[in-house]
Amino acid sequence: MIIGIPKEIKKEEYRIGITPFGVEELKRDGHTILIETSAGEGSGFTDEEYLNADADIVDRETAFKKSDLIVKVKEPLPQEYNLIKDGQAIFTYLHLAPNRELTELLLNKKVSALGYETLQKDGTLPLLAPMSEIAGRMAPIVGSYYLQRIHGGRGILPTGVCGVAPAKALILGAGVVGTNAARVCIGLGMDTVVMNRGMDRLQKIDEMFMGRVKTLPLTMHNIQEEIKNADIIIGAVLVPGGKTPIFITKEMLKTMKKGSVIIDVSVDQGGCAETSKPTTHDNPVYEVDGIIHYTVANMPGAYPRTSTIALTNATLPYIKTIAKNGIEKVLREDPIIRSSLNTYMGHIVNKALADSLGIKYKNIDEI
Repeated sequence: MIIGIPKEIKKEEYRIGITPFGVEELKRDGHTILIETSAGEGSGFTDEEYLNADADIVDRETAFKKSDLIVKVKEPLPQEYNLIKDGQAIFTYLHLAPNRELTELLLNKKVSALGYETLQKDGTLPLLAPMSEIAGRMAPIVGSYYLQRIHGGRGILPTGVCGVAPAKALILGAGVVGTNAARVCIGLGMDTVVMNRGMDRLQKIDEMFMGRVKTLPLTMHNIQEEIKNADIIIGAVLVPGGKTPIFITKEMLKTMKKGSVIIDVSVDQGGCAETSKPTTHDNPVYEVDGIIHYTVANMPGAYPRTSTIALTNATLPYIKTIAKNGIEKVLREDPIIRSSLNTYMGHIVNKALADSLGIKYKNIDEI
């Protein structure tokens, strides 16, 4: 199979879909790898390293035009739409629920769109997990930075000092993002509350942190009560393939302390705050009613070397399987890879995505 790795063009995005080590693995299996010129530089991988791994260095158009499978990190942007071929396969983070324009393009071009964020194995999301881990660990650090008065925050030192209470952190969601955020919040000494809809995850959080985290059911009543005293609020809610439900309304902002910080990690699926809108690393925050919003849609891109290696460690086995078997065979025979499929042959085949966009869903077995 011919696999194309284009350079990411999303603003301030430095990750790449494969490392030179990954190229070596795929070359051993007999595949052709087309790397766009300088695609790996942001993550510290040079063209020379890819050439030494026996990749072909090509321009952007060639990477798309000649490839059967495109492997990326982030969703295709409008500048790339014309480069996508009819019937091509794309494997990347898609986050289609808030992106009708891209979804319709993939449907019109009958693209086999495989999303890292919807691939499920044993009830987990193994390709979302490494980036969720990084974003979760980043969130309290970012929140701490914007709590500084010079950045518009309340001027609260998250750790507190002798005789002065630490900051209060409220985390919505107890999945990978929420768990890792809680780990860092506790490490910084913050008074931490985690909310989740499922009590089983809260039980695990309680056991993992030996009671050092306060746990509550994720209800609007509990959010309304806790948000009044929170200095940092971390949105870590996920509906695989679907749009994130709103848990923080605009009205709630009026009850919060001015200079508090919302870090909405779920913004790439629409966000869990009504006032969330995607931002970029070069202009990451904005203010609504005195509340700072940090809503960067590709948070792990700030640490591209770590993020690229963590991501490709997880994705490479699946890329190898897809390349070895081809799209049709792998979708027929591998239920794990099939779970990542969002669009196929002009149809939406992910139920949560179809429901989010109000577009007819079709079971892939019927196609």
